[in-house]
Order: sequence, then C-alpha cells, then structure tokens
Amino acid sequence: MQYSGSWNAKLSDGGEMALRLILLLLIAPVVLGQPAARANPAPKPVPVIAHEVADKAFSDRVEALGTLRANESVVLTASVTETVSAIHFDDGQRVKAGQLLVEMTSEEEHALLEEAKVRVAEAERQYERVKLLAKQQTASESLYDERKRDVETARASLAALESRLADRLLRAPFDGVLGLRNISPGALVEPGDEITTLDDDSVMKLDFSVPSLFLPDLQPGLGITARARAYGNRTFEGEVSGIDSRVNPGTRSIQVRAILPNPDRVLKPGVLMQVELLRNPRRSPVVPEEALQQQGSDHFVVVIDADDKAERRTVSIGARLPGFVEITEGLAAGDRVITHGNDKVRPGQPVTVKALDDGSRGLQEMLESSE
Repeated sequence: MQYSGSWNAKLSDGGEMALRLILLLLIAPVVLGQPAARANPAPKPVPVIAHEVADKAFSDRVEALGTLRANESVVLTASVTETVSAIHFDDGQRVKAGQLLVEMTSEEEHALLEEAKVRVAEAERQYERVKLLAKQQTASESLYDERKRDVETARASLAALESRLADRLLRAPFDGVLGLRNISPGALVEPGDEITTLDDDSVMKLDFSVPSLFLPDLQPGLGITARARAYGNRTFEGEVSGIDSRVNPGTRSIQVRAILPNPDRVLKPGVLMQVELLRNPRRSPVVPEEALQQQGSDHFVVVIDADDKAERRTVSIGARLPGFVEITEGLAAGDRVITHGNDKVRPGQPVTVKALDDGSRGLQEMLESSE
C-alpha cells in the first residue's frame, strides 16, 4: 500500500508536467508564427498657414515740433518818400517776378527823363561829328575827348534818372502770393512802411529742433513726415535740406531745416507742425505679429525648413510697423514662418502649408481658399 501511494504521487506529478509540455507545444506554433508588432506609425503633417519673409524699409523715428516758412518771403516797402498814384494788385493775388504792383507820383522824374534823353541824343550827334573830323585830322584830339566825355556824362545822367523813376515803381521780386494790402491810392509812403507781403509757397521750409544726441545720424536727404491739426489726418512728406552749424547750448538741440513740396499751395507760413524725422534708414526682414512668440525675454518663431518640418528659431526684434515686426537677427528674406497653427506643432514635426499669409486676406478667407 505504501509503494502504491508513492507511485500514484509520481504519476500525478508526471501528468502535470506532461500537461504543461503539451500546452507549450500547442501555443508555441501560434506564438512563433505570429508576425512582429508593427512600429509606431509616422505622425501626420499638421496643417498651418505660413508667411514668406520679405525685406521692408525701416527707419527710426524722432518726433519734434516745427514751424513752416515760405521758400522766399519778403515785406514789400517803398524805397522813397512819395505819394501812391496807382495800385495794380489785390489781396492774396498771385504774381509773377517783375510784375508792376504799385506806382508812385513821378511826373517830375518823367520830365527830367525826357530832358536827359534829348541831351544824350545831342551829345551823341556832336561826338559823331567830331569823331569824323578827327579822322580827317581837322579837329583836335582834345575836342574829340571832350565830346566823348559829354556823351558818357549824358548817358550817366539818363541812367540815374531811370533809376530814380524805377524807385517809384514797386515790382514783384519773384513769383509768389501777395498778402493783404496796407495802403490806398494817394497815401504818402516812406521807406520802411509795409505795403504788403510776398511769399513763394511753391515749396515750404520746415524748421525744427532735434536733440544733439541724434547729431551723428543727421544729414541732408533724410526723409520726414509732417502733419498739423489744421489739415486733419493729411500727411506731408519731405526731406532734410540743411542742418545748422551750431548746437544751442541752452537746450542742447540743433536746428534742422526740411523742404516740403507744396504743389496745391495748401501749406501756409507760420503753421505749427508735428514732425517725424526718419533717421537710420535701412531694409530688414519682417514677420507678421502673429508669427512672433515670446518666452520670458526671448522671442522666437516657428520656421518651416526645406523638408517641410517645423523648426523653432530664436530671433532678435527691432522696430515695428502696423501688423509687422522687424527682425534684426535670426531670419532672412525667403524664409517661411508659421503665422497660424504654430501652437499645435512641435520642433521636427512635419507640416503642410494650407495657405500663404500675405497680409491681404483674413483668416476665414485663407481657410476657405485652401479647401
């Protein structure tokens, strides 16, 4: 009985081992015949909207206040004390250079002028007669010199009278617009009395002060923009024409003069204008504001490389334009940056460009055009 129990126990252990072996043999073909597990599938490209970087003109702006002046400006006055006999202009009239504006009493000068012309004519006749006789050696050399001197004296007297007569005629020294008339016919005027003003407003001079800190950047040809409340939102463009030779020791500023074209004659002397001086002109890459991201004090953009994969790139920024940011380092013209969808991509992740953002279309329009 003891032997039989021991044998049964051994058979029981052997049966369990045999069962495990059978199960292993049954499972092994299935396990060995099962294909290897598939690798992780490649990530799908993320749809994005991109912008192609291009260079744009930039300049640093210096703000100032300036006063308009006419290109040429003069106060017209009389050069002699005399009575006004005629006025040939109206208030605000445009005149040409040399145009007669005011006549003063000159009857005496006209009479003296006629007398001087007669004397010149007589002196010339006497001179020609003596000149002929001198050639024939029938007149002395001294007589010939005397008649020649008489002609020159008569001509000088005539020129003096013509000058005196011209002083009684007031003419426009250059093209321009006249101001208000301050005299009437019959008025007695003296030197220094203001008759009217004359301004050449074809172009305007704009004088303004700039801190001497910007002196190294100042040079003729720099662009400016100017505006005034009197002209609403209208902007006038011009360029620097001259820089003063001295810095004001009190304000530590220097006077700058710019020229503004005035083809429609809307600008008037004396108007106060807000000036923006465009210094340090340059061309730099720009990106839309939507493409720029910030982390702490660092700025970066997501660039699409040649393999259409996302690349995070740190950039340095400069000035700003409406909707755009200047990039001083990190990008070049032709690079593609993501403007919409950059928060959904990771560095190295493939992307597909659904539309190019050129700034002329809204997001919804770009999405509809990509469908």
